[in-house]
Amino acid sequence: MTEFWLISAPGEKTCQQTWDKMMAATTRTNNLSTNHKFSIPDLKVGTLDVLVGLSDELAKLDSFVESVVKKVAQYMADVLEDSRDKVQENLLANGGTLMQVLFSLSVDLVTYITRFQWDMAKYPIKQSLKNISEIISKQITQIDNDLKTRASAYNNLKGNLQNLERKNAGSLLTRSLGDIVKKEDFVLDSEYLITLLVVVPKTSYSDWDKTYETLAEMVVPRSSNLLCEDNDSGLFSVTLFRKAIDDFKHKARENKFIVRDFQYNEEEMKADKEEMTRLSTDKKKQFVSEMCVHLSYCLKLHFNTSCISSSQGPLVRWLKVNFSEAFIAWIHIKALRVFVESVLRYGLPVNFQAMLLQPSKKTMKKLREVLNDLYKHLDSSAAAIIDSAMDIPGLNLSQQEYYPYVYYKIDCNLLDFKV
Repeated sequence: MTEFWLISAPGEKTCQQTWDKMMAATTRTNNLSTNHKFSIPDLKVGTLDVLVGLSDELAKLDSFVESVVKKVAQYMADVLEDSRDKVQENLLANGGTLMQVLFSLSVDLVTYITRFQWDMAKYPIKQSLKNISEIISKQITQIDNDLKTRASAYNNLKGNLQNLERKNAGSLLTRSLGDIVKKEDFVLDSEYLITLLVVVPKTSYSDWDKTYETLAEMVVPRSSNLLCEDNDSGLFSVTLFRKAIDDFKHKARENKFIVRDFQYNEEEMKADKEEMTRLSTDKKKQFVSEMCVHLSYCLKLHFNTSCISSSQGPLVRWLKVNFSEAFIAWIHIKALRVFVESVLRYGLPVNFQAMLLQPSKKTMKKLREVLNDLYKHLDSSAAAIIDSAMDIPGLNLSQQEYYPYVYYKIDCNLLDFKV
């Protein structure tokens, strides 16, 4: 279960007392959740009008940033393809220190959230709340735009490669024949003769052997050879005079023998193979580049880690770095929303305790009841909604959306499939 509830409640005489009361309520009889203090620095409050407007803007920004986080995560899964079991290992959050950036000392998402520390370098708290939200908005918009560009380029590369791969797979009716036939299968450089390739259903082999010499005039007797088979058909060669080609194709079609449009050209076949190799190599380069063996060894020896940046290709490396950036920005947005909403609800001076709860699926309902009992005195209207489990027309406040305490959900299940 990787769902967290980020909540806040007003400070009692001290914020520690608020924390202790919540801990006692959620752990008194049985452990309803794993709890952590959530550290939010002293941010600039601003005016009430700004806070009200910012509350709506942050809600929209929260949704946008979450969508980008999920898009980057899902695209990572798509790019890794056969290594999808390794996806979660790449969905990490970098704590932001110079050492972590240089040596990829990232942590899993749960660890990052439960040990959250505000990144003063990226989001200076001397800035206004609105400026911080704008910094995050610009940052994530850039990531989103870059992802679209990189995804388009990679998808084009992948599509071209798949088209070539399809030509070399499938049935004899559609696949490329360049890797099947040999030079000696053809009569080449003849002014009068030509070799055709014909796909014959396996059930019609005997009919082919009996009739191919009579499908047109000037078919070379005993010139047919079986070159290749798949599950349904066989590929036969047959040699005839060039002026009989049209008649032969017409009669062959009537007998359900399909003449493939193929001319033996070594230069074209070589070019196709080189293009396939080039595309495959380019795709792999986006995925994995050459190992920096010595540096990886040194880092593992001294820092118990490996040189991730040197062993992964540019696209995977970009996805990993920018997933971390987007995820970190998302959690900072959650922190901003808790701060703004807590000030709006609980007033000034700023005095609240932010808390991170990780419930299990079995305890969610009971935990919600305990929290509502603990904090229903904070907002009687919210308590009434909860007690009645009804919507108030026009307010769009439902039991699932509004509680007497500040509440935001953080769901770390970011992928469409289980890894």
